[in-house]
Amino acid sequence: MEDCIFCKIAAGDIPATRVYEDEYILAFPDIQPQRPVHILVIPKRHIPSLAHAGPGDQALLGRMLAVAHRIAADQGSPDGFRVIVNTGEIGGQEVMHLHMHIVGGQDPIGPMLKHQ
Repeated sequence: MEDCIFCKIAAGDIPATRVYEDEYILAFPDIQPQRPVHILVIPKRHIPSLAHAGPGDQALLGRMLAVAHRIAADQGSPDGFRVIVNTGEIGGQEVMHLHMHIVGGQDPIGPMLKHQ
């Protein structure tokens, strides 16, 4: 996608500190971190959201999850972390390119959702 910021980062058109990269995925720090460790993991190929991933994307999605602990540990959260995939407007997705947040640090993260 020509106007997708994550596609531009993956292509190297926009600089980012690459903390993990392989043939299919790229990980880099979030520019507005919510925790001491806050890394984004994206597929290099444009997929708008998790809702757009299909059966042919299973290996890619598995790869993203499989490297999460390595990335979290390398970035300073070896004892635990949270993985978040916001999907669509209702799910809070702000950039319409599938991405996974790895958040962590040394202190407990707390409840996932506020109790209503």
